[in-house]
Amino acid sequence: MVDADIATVIDLDRSYSTVLGVGAHLKASLCLIKGDKAFVTVPAGDMETLEAVELYERLLNKLLDMAGGNSEVAACAHDLHRDFHSTQSAQRLGCPTIAVQHHHAHIASVTAEHGCDEPLLGLALDGFGLGPGDQSWGGELLVVDGAAYERFGGLHLLAQPGGDVAAREPWRMGAAALYALGRGDEIAAYYPHQPHAAMLSEMIERNLNSPKTSSCGRLFDAACGLLKVCEVSEFEGQAPMALEAMVASPDVLDGGWAVTADNHLDMRGLLAALVGMEAPAGANLFHGTLIAALSDWVLRARERTGLNAVGLSGGCFFNAVVKQGLTVALEGQGMKVLSPELLSPGDAGLSFGQAMVAALSVMPPKP
Repeated sequence: MVDADIATVIDLDRSYSTVLGVGAHLKASLCLIKGDKAFVTVPAGDMETLEAVELYERLLNKLLDMAGGNSEVAACAHDLHRDFHSTQSAQRLGCPTIAVQHHHAHIASVTAEHGCDEPLLGLALDGFGLGPGDQSWGGELLVVDGAAYERFGGLHLLAQPGGDVAAREPWRMGAAALYALGRGDEIAAYYPHQPHAAMLSEMIERNLNSPKTSSCGRLFDAACGLLKVCEVSEFEGQAPMALEAMVASPDVLDGGWAVTADNHLDMRGLLAALVGMEAPAGANLFHGTLIAALSDWVLRARERTGLNAVGLSGGCFFNAVVKQGLTVALEGQGMKVLSPELLSPGDAGLSFGQAMVAALSVMPPKP
């Protein structure tokens, strides 16, 4: 009988070599694929506390015991981020390792859960995942084919003033949106109660601790910042959840987005409309327009690629308004939409996708 450390057991379509996926950094879980089963652990939590790290190491040892020892593991998959505890744990095991891009793992997880082995589009929307060139990704449209992927496009880049601090202080992303709209000189007056507001325009201009990001999570924060919803959050996701709770009837802004020639989704038209709006009306406009924009983006990618299925994953799909609205929109256009059912769309489901990429990578090539 599977013990309490294993949250989910997934029946696979065939028998695979024994591989591990060690998760990421936040809500880190681990996954062992052995034969035709995948064993996904309970989340150890965020790897920022001693308690979470201790639980993580115990779960890792449990899976190694289930595998029959380190020598039985054909490959161990980890995130691209070199400083993650999970990455460093994988590299200490002494077995072959495979670095798997964060958003590729998100989509690999949902496609494997549904037993899909054909190429498809993948829309991965979350707060952060490292790109292959150390970019800050989080709003990615991918073409995924098992162990391989290509980035078809991403959200238009916004500055993230203060780096990780901006994820806890949505007003900073609101300020970044004002700067992107050519209104950087209005930041201090727009946020009169934020003592650092006056310096943000110069920070962004001089690229001082203001990395560019394609994160959809930070796009949500920008909307919250412009609408003055939780300018400073007390816990992760507080502002976007508060914004979602205000939605009564999603509304679509004509011209609120553009898809660029290089397949990036530019939401500056919507952000401009949110400046000075009342929060409830802005919540309806933001959600409705984002759904319409994402749908347009995916449908354009279908035209370019001929792929009629899309996997949706990443923490932004905890937002029921976006998930349901986008699913209805795409299915209404005849697309097959795959969403997580057994696992979380967030990082707690990531290790399964990593393990599947590893399992497919060590398989003999197709004849």
